[in-house]
Amino acid sequence: MPPSPHLRPERNLVGYGRQTPTGAWPNGARLAINVVVNYEEGSERSFAMGDADQEPMTEWGSYAFPKDIRNLAMESMYEYGSRVGVWRILDSLADARIPATFFACAVAFEQNPAVAQEVVAAGHEVCSHGYRWEEVFRLSEEEEREHIRLAVSSFEKTCGKRPVGWYCRYGPSIRTRRLVTEEGGFLYDSDAYNDDVPYFVTVDGVRRLVVPYTCDVNDIRFWNSPGLSQADDFFRYMRETFDVLYAEAARGPRMMSIGLHPRMIGRPGRIGALKRFFDYARGFGNVWFATREDIARSWLAREDDND
Repeated sequence: MPPSPHLRPERNLVGYGRQTPTGAWPNGARLAINVVVNYEEGSERSFAMGDADQEPMTEWGSYAFPKDIRNLAMESMYEYGSRVGVWRILDSLADARIPATFFACAVAFEQNPAVAQEVVAAGHEVCSHGYRWEEVFRLSEEEEREHIRLAVSSFEKTCGKRPVGWYCRYGPSIRTRRLVTEEGGFLYDSDAYNDDVPYFVTVDGVRRLVVPYTCDVNDIRFWNSPGLSQADDFFRYMRETFDVLYAEAARGPRMMSIGLHPRMIGRPGRIGALKRFFDYARGFGNVWFATREDIARSWLAREDDND
């Protein structure tokens, strides 16, 4: 009997272990910080988009809205991110002169091309967050393959170039890494939460780079319960994460990811936490604010030098 497909890919519970990477990031930096803006507004599930169901997560938490009634309140909470919140984030990044990675859904950029144009013009990286903000593990293999291709084609139109990174909503399917590899053109994926530095995996004999992401240093916790309630809570969590990683980075490079959503951190009572953290981190030497593409290319060059 052939092995169950659910046994692949295999888990790796060991990682680097005690043999953590040594050296530094470019220009002698100890700690790389990547700011991720999840731009999903306009691609979430809704009756307005012709979907069979609607997003349950809102500013009120996961509210059990009637299944056959259009949830206009939910839609408007997401619209806040594209109408207002994203511009606050872009202004904060510009003021601090920090490049970010936008985990963007292709349809979301299609819905608001002005955001796509400003993201590109400001020099931020666009990483594909899928064609829609969808759980790809619910798709068939052919559907998932087609959505990868649709996303790439869409970004080429809205951004003028294809993305080199991939990140799924919540989690990939057991096929995703293979399909992204077969599609070609991707330097990395971020569909993992299991390390503080990049690492390599092998997919059907091909070496693939993983730049792991985070769900704890993430403003989604404002919408979780129990989670974050005050902006200062988020600032303190970012600061404490930074302090530990910066200290550990004296022994070798470390990476800090910060996950943001325009409809969450983009609110007036929360954006100040992000600005305070930017000021705090910039007060230290040997800190590199970089895009995920920059981090990926640096790690690939590092490994090539060690070959």
